[in-house]
Amino acid sequence: MVARINTSKSISKALNYNEQKIREGKAEILAESGFIKDVGQLNFYDKINHFERFTSLNDSVTTNTLHVSLNFDPSEAIANEKMVEIAAAYMNKIGFGAQPYLIYRHYDSGHPHIHIVSTNIEKDGRRISMHNLGRNQSEKARKEIEIEFGLVKAEEKKNADTLKLQPVDARKVIYGKTATRRAIANVLGPVLNQYKFTSLAEFNAVLKLYNITADRGQEGSRIYRHNGLTYRILDEQGNKLGVPQKASAFFMKPTLAYLEKKFIGNEPLKTPHRKKLQTTIGWILNQQPASLEVFIKSLEKEHISVVLRKGKEEVIYGITYVDHKTKCVFNGSDLSKQYSAKGILEKCGPQTELKPPASKMEKRNHTQKTERQPEGNKKELQRPDLKTSDGIPQEKDWTLPGILTAPVPGEDYVPYQLKKRKRKKRKQLSI
Repeated sequence: MVARINTSKSISKALNYNEQKIREGKAEILAESGFIKDVGQLNFYDKINHFERFTSLNDSVTTNTLHVSLNFDPSEAIANEKMVEIAAAYMNKIGFGAQPYLIYRHYDSGHPHIHIVSTNIEKDGRRISMHNLGRNQSEKARKEIEIEFGLVKAEEKKNADTLKLQPVDARKVIYGKTATRRAIANVLGPVLNQYKFTSLAEFNAVLKLYNITADRGQEGSRIYRHNGLTYRILDEQGNKLGVPQKASAFFMKPTLAYLEKKFIGNEPLKTPHRKKLQTTIGWILNQQPASLEVFIKSLEKEHISVVLRKGKEEVIYGITYVDHKTKCVFNGSDLSKQYSAKGILEKCGPQTELKPPASKMEKRNHTQKTERQPEGNKKELQRPDLKTSDGIPQEKDWTLPGILTAPVPGEDYVPYQLKKRKRKKRKQLSI
């Protein structure tokens, strides 16, 4: 089982997200806890009003919403009743057993999973701390529940195969077969919770693997000046497609301000894994890969993705490493100079093309330019057989009869190029 925790400032958006899934036929509500009515009698206003009665007891708390998803192995056929039991056990173990909460089961992924919506404001107005909730209480509860209910243990699944992220199909997004915001959200959730990145470039390196990018807009634009952020779908060539989605429109609120806090918190989490990544890259470079492509494929076997940053004319100016084992993202120059884009290109040999090959037309123009001679030399480079013995120019007959009947130069023939020009004598003026 894998537990993912999201905290936010709006209980209504967490509720709307799950209720929208129900309207689309991709989810159902399984149970409630702490509500006056039974789950079958609750409408949307009953749910939101009950939660808001709790949140209104402490206006000083801004982050008052807990949104948890519990994800199970695809091989596990778990009945709804068992899902409710697992959810209740989980909420008790993380300290939210006495809080009101709703349990939704979603059917929009390849693995069974449920969502739990609750609030951290207690009935007496006190606040339940959610600091490091996922790392401490949730992780402990997950391991205990796996044993208690006989679930597949997350540690036994190598490389997270059961919950493997799938790249967004850009073609489906273009033709409207998949909602753009939903497709992006399915990738953002796992990336934000699992990967450790410390800059927007590193964050985008991970998103690019799944055909998504976080876009600040052009410098000087309104969205850039106001520290705005949008998310876009990318095609296979890296071109932006579809309508940009505002970061504030997603329930996890992946705004620039949110990411900047993530950058600071992820910095110490990456440090212990730096040396291991350096060792792996160094070991592959010692094998002297024949090209950049061989280097990239060798790292892929170690579950490390290489993301290249290119400028105009496809010139490579940066390289980022995404370690899927440790979920750490490192810029090449931050690891070492020899692991930067320049260092890797020097190591991987001259086979690596930094610019696209010239077209046939460019090659033809270059050849013609090289063979073209200066105008002043044209007279000297004329063929001798284009002149008669009198020096009068004539057209060469290149037909077969003309070639056979052409006069052959005699023994005293001197090529035109070797003939010395006679200098004209200057007349001396008599005084």
